[in-house]
Amino acid sequence: MTTNWADIVADAQQHMAVTNTVNEAPLAADRAIAADAELLSAQLQAMRERLFAPASNKVLRKFSSSEAAKLIGVSDSYLRQLSIAGEGPQPETGTAGRRLYTLEDINALRHLLTEQNAKNRNYLPWRDAQRGEHLQILAVTNFKGGSGKTTTTTHLAQHLALSGLRVLAVDLDPQASMSALFGYQPELDLTGNDTLYGAIRYDEAQRRLRDIIRKTYFDGLDLVPGNLELQEFEHTTPRVLAERRGPATDMFFTRVQAALQSVADDYDVVVIDCPPQLGFLTLSALCAATSVIVTVHPQMLDVASMSQFLFMTSDLLSVVREAGGTLNFDFLRYLITRYEPNDGPQAQIAGFLRAQFGDRVLTAPMVKSTAVSDAGLTKQTLYEVGRENFSRVTYDRAMESLTAVNGEIEALIHSAWNRTGKGAKV
Repeated sequence: MTTNWADIVADAQQHMAVTNTVNEAPLAADRAIAADAELLSAQLQAMRERLFAPASNKVLRKFSSSEAAKLIGVSDSYLRQLSIAGEGPQPETGTAGRRLYTLEDINALRHLLTEQNAKNRNYLPWRDAQRGEHLQILAVTNFKGGSGKTTTTTHLAQHLALSGLRVLAVDLDPQASMSALFGYQPELDLTGNDTLYGAIRYDEAQRRLRDIIRKTYFDGLDLVPGNLELQEFEHTTPRVLAERRGPATDMFFTRVQAALQSVADDYDVVVIDCPPQLGFLTLSALCAATSVIVTVHPQMLDVASMSQFLFMTSDLLSVVREAGGTLNFDFLRYLITRYEPNDGPQAQIAGFLRAQFGDRVLTAPMVKSTAVSDAGLTKQTLYEVGRENFSRVTYDRAMESLTAVNGEIEALIHSAWNRTGKGAKV
């Protein structure tokens, strides 16, 4: 990677040295934690300014003509013919005549080819509500942290956007890790009512979800960011339940679903990054979901934790069903994450899970890769960084794993829409 981490660490150490000489007296616990929070926030902001200069905002890289052709589903030579004929957006020409396309260019070409080939829906695979293709709301969840849930969610949302679908990513985790991957620093970039909580709160300060959604640097991919205010839903919901205000249709488990349905016409898929605990936010997401992915790290303690998570989820959702909630999933799948193929115990746990759940375990595991970790150092995903930043073997291995996992989930989405013969193109 091109980031000079030695300089970043040196700056932080210099700042710490100055801070330590000033603050020699003991601090009260709350003040000590607050001071560390302010320090870390300032350093993260400085890092963002350095990584994404000059505007301090993330931008998506351009794609080579071969990458663009693969994403669209045509040959590179056909893409060149379109360019020569002046049809569609013209690519940027780099060194040695290398043609480069933005994701906006790629989506514009998808629209052009769909207009020219009206019967071919593969170029622009938007859902057709008139054919009964409902909004797919996919909740990615796990009771235990460290299972790769946010990494999985973010890469899945970007994969679907690269495939040409209209995607809304919802960060429902107060820790806001997915928002950070999309370039946001919650304590600086968000104010009150800027998260999904603003659309599901119980008082007069409630906002339209449409006014909260933010565009991202990924064309076709919008974001509902998260921050600590999401935790307010966990505090206010018990009080409302105790007061028994409003009809059953206004219960907590209907609010996320109602908010998402208000923007359903704008999207094909909603991908929700759930909090790593089973609270009202997670339950609300599961009640809104049409499909669920449960991430699991193949370690025995994680599997034991997942067992408790499933018991608790089942009990709580049964209460929701008795209260009038509708719970029907198009699919429920378990995804093995952070998998190391050469680790014997992990292979045994993966085999154990497949023996128990059969086809409900996704065929492809999400392989643990230094490429994904290295991309994360600059708050990027593997789709955002070029192959030239890694060794080819490392990059190709990680990308092969991502493509297999996300392609399998994409195929499940198309199956839920009763489409046939639609494979992953990324």
